[in-house]
Amino acid sequence: MASNLDLALLYLLAAVIGVVGCRLLKLPAMLGYLIVGVVIGPNALALARDSAGIRYLAEFGVVFLMFVIGLEFNLPKLRSMQRLVFGLGAGQVVLTVVGAALGNALLALVFALLGHHWDLSWQAAVALGAALAMSSTAIVVKMMAERLELESEHGRNVMGVLLFQDLAVVPLLVLIPALAEGGDDLWRTLGDALTKAAALLVLLLWGGQRVMRWWLTLVVRRKSEDLFILNILLITLGLAWLTEHAGLSLALGAFVAGMLIAETEFKHQVETDIRPFHDVLLGLFFITIGMKLDWHPVLDQWGLVLAMSTVPVLAKAGLVAVLARLFGSAPGVAIRTGLYLAQAGEFGFVLLTLGAEVK
Repeated sequence: MASNLDLALLYLLAAVIGVVGCRLLKLPAMLGYLIVGVVIGPNALALARDSAGIRYLAEFGVVFLMFVIGLEFNLPKLRSMQRLVFGLGAGQVVLTVVGAALGNALLALVFALLGHHWDLSWQAAVALGAALAMSSTAIVVKMMAERLELESEHGRNVMGVLLFQDLAVVPLLVLIPALAEGGDDLWRTLGDALTKAAALLVLLLWGGQRVMRWWLTLVVRRKSEDLFILNILLITLGLAWLTEHAGLSLALGAFVAGMLIAETEFKHQVETDIRPFHDVLLGLFFITIGMKLDWHPVLDQWGLVLAMSTVPVLAKAGLVAVLARLFGSAPGVAIRTGLYLAQAGEFGFVLLTLGAEVK
């Protein structure tokens, strides 16, 4: 029986091989993590088991992902682009979720006519729609920065949508676990979760930035890089612990921690210091996601899998392009906006993990 150290070494070796392979092929590292997770997982070579210890360690990757998203959340930029954020961005997220729910109802009808049962509730359809609505901020922004497109018209459209997606993180982190609990008390559960989240956010954000700036200033005056990093880790994990014990999610507390630090003058230093923790732990999270994939049904029903993989992406690209046109963009700009945002992002895996119990 393999020890936790054996498993940790196996995960690290697999991560190195996956990242090197993807870098050679000029593919995102996230894809390499997912592939090696499939290969070493119980449904392929069975070299590793999805142990509770590894899963808990992988949750730290989610925490740091949400911390970085919160850190990138920019209130001044949000105000300057409010028309794109709350118009184009809100329309994309809401219509994607609604479209997923309607698509689920349509598929249930089609399968019923064919004499089959489509076993997916409306709650699960909403969770899937929320995951699809998200795009990869890290990948998209990096691509656009390399191509010097951030200040272009379609670049502003894309950034407006990505900002709203970051904003939508908070209600989705509350909504998906509430849907997972389900039952007859769904609306009461959802109401309780929203009330607790609102009270906690008001408590943390009201005056929280001043407290955060004061505390980090004291820490910086000690002129110790180790002490600064330790405090960032303590703040991030402490707020994640607070929200978890309030009946919410670890990710919500980490997001709030990022938002609080984002409004201080220490934002860029924190981004530099936290990046190694974020990348390594997030890679471990994606390996555990890949381990959950059973490739046997994929091969047995490859046609359905291909259709369910490509149709939503094409539909999302078309939806974003149409919305961009409605907001006054030229046809070429609208198409480029749709293509950049068509993919689903890493936060979609977080939502799917939170909604794993949704039936």
